[in-house]
Amino acid sequence: MTDRTPTAVQADLLPPVLPEVAAAAVAALPPRLHKRLDATVGRLAGVPVGRVDGGVSVDCGAEALVTLTPGPTGAVTDAHQARCSCLLAPRCLHRTAVLVACPVADPATHPDPASAVAPSAPDSHGAKAGRTGRTEKSAAGRAGQNTAPTKAQRAAAGALWRAAAAVLAAGVPAAGAVPQAELLRAAHSARLAGLPRAESAALRTVRGLRAHRERQAGHRLAELVEVLHDLLYVAGRLAAGDPDPALVGILRRAYQPDGTLEVYGVCREPVISANGYAGVVTHLVAADGRRLSFGDVKPGGPDRARDCARAVTEMGAVAVNHAVLARGGLRITGTTVSPDGRLGAGKGVRASPLTETDWSTGPLAELFARPLAEVVTAQFAAADDPEDPARAGTALVGCDLMVVGAVGDQVLARELAPATATDAGPERAPVPDGPVIRLAPVDSHPMLAHVANLRRLASRPGLRIRVVGRLDPDRASTLHPLAVGPVPGGAATLRLPADWHGRADLGYDEIQGSHLPPRDPAAMTAPVLAVGADAVAESPLWRVRRLVELAVSGGRRAVVEAARGEGTGLTGPLRRAGFATAATVAAALADESDRRGRDAFGRRTDPDPDRYAWAWLATTAHLAATERELIRSSWTAPGSVDL
Repeated sequence: MTDRTPTAVQADLLPPVLPEVAAAAVAALPPRLHKRLDATVGRLAGVPVGRVDGGVSVDCGAEALVTLTPGPTGAVTDAHQARCSCLLAPRCLHRTAVLVACPVADPATHPDPASAVAPSAPDSHGAKAGRTGRTEKSAAGRAGQNTAPTKAQRAAAGALWRAAAAVLAAGVPAAGAVPQAELLRAAHSARLAGLPRAESAALRTVRGLRAHRERQAGHRLAELVEVLHDLLYVAGRLAAGDPDPALVGILRRAYQPDGTLEVYGVCREPVISANGYAGVVTHLVAADGRRLSFGDVKPGGPDRARDCARAVTEMGAVAVNHAVLARGGLRITGTTVSPDGRLGAGKGVRASPLTETDWSTGPLAELFARPLAEVVTAQFAAADDPEDPARAGTALVGCDLMVVGAVGDQVLARELAPATATDAGPERAPVPDGPVIRLAPVDSHPMLAHVANLRRLASRPGLRIRVVGRLDPDRASTLHPLAVGPVPGGAATLRLPADWHGRADLGYDEIQGSHLPPRDPAAMTAPVLAVGADAVAESPLWRVRRLVELAVSGGRRAVVEAARGEGTGLTGPLRRAGFATAATVAAALADESDRRGRDAFGRRTDPDPDRYAWAWLATTAHLAATERELIRSSWTAPGSVDL
């Protein structure tokens, strides 16, 4: 039975397709049709889609109906699951274009039944890749038993390097279906060779290329630059035989039994991911101090993230209400825990509720035990370790702040001195010469309450708040708050309802005027009129950032034209500001972009993509390290505000 109601072809209407299936379809397409493939994929945006038993159909014109019937996992895992009614099928343009238009399936979530590779556990949080546990090989490597990549692994890494270097040289506009298929084919080879980190980077690169070409909302060019850098970095080092086990990444994310476990809720976090997943994650702290989490993230959009505010998720035989868990606790038996702190939900799990606790007692108080500068230094020290779940941007931090104003949708605040380090009475004073901290919304989606809550907090300068959030590793002295609560013993602080148990989840709970203290001229500060410059945004490093991003968005020729146009304007300001190395690597990238050799007869040859890719990689790596150091120092340097 078929429903042929016309609907625009969109990624969320089509089933995901395994990388090797899409890559094989492009490889089987006659070369004369390659130039028409991108245009055909673009035209599918207005093609009607119908529902059929077990799948969908795409009407591609007269005598060309493409039918997709995904397997049990919900993804197209075999070439026979994609059929076209035209005479040229299966090597036809219609079938190939539809497969290319489908989302890229994660082989860990949608394994190929015929594959001999053991799948890793799915990412139940839908969060961005990189929060990894240790593989067996990685653990052995950390014990000093590093093993060089095998011949097959080096060959797979070399194929990934060549595909990624070609994409970089071409730029996003020219990185259409055929270059993407080469990346997908190389990603499949990396999976077969046991290189999960390289495979993950390749798949994220393809998704980023599609998002940028389609101008998807919420996509940032900086994210594509970051993932392409990771892909080239990992593939290049593996192809050269580097034995560092961190380059291999996850082979299997195994959940291990953890016996009896007592956990206490910290807060809820709504999740809206770019790859079509949404839901809620509740952050927890175990009695022994470990940071854990329990999530309910499934395919869906922003409405699912909003509706999960009081979602009930099955944890074995227990029904867990996330709103209750975030403000209470559980004593769990028979649970399993992943290396990155995710609680399993197996059939043998049993749990009983614990008495609610606030942030100032028990293991939750450890979140606020250390000064921010000390926490930031520790997290940035782990920034280069892809297997450390405590690195900047992933681990939760807690602090007590005083609101001093707002800039745009950001709240400006200062860290409060420890309670024993001030004689200012019941209201603790800010840390002398401490930095101005920016509180930026985790997600600005209008269905969530982050922005509205931050505006409410910013309306009361002088307000003392206790904050749980994450560091922003890409912006100076910036924190993404997930929840707020009253400062213990303070007067000019929040007055939350009793059933909130001393905390407000900024994504779900709506702070009202009645939750704020009365306006007291003696307790409130004057609004901020100006704030000190951002060390990263105001430095001349933006010139290097622009060149690096231009290389991705426009390709090699765009870098050539930009370098010719700027001349010494690119390196001069960098050297005068003391960024001599940044000037050197940027100049090397500009020179390499225009370098072409000559053959034995003196004729100019095609430029070398390898040397250009290494130059871009060196520039990007130095830029990231320099920006990271500036951001780290912004948390310890004195801040300046005009009141």
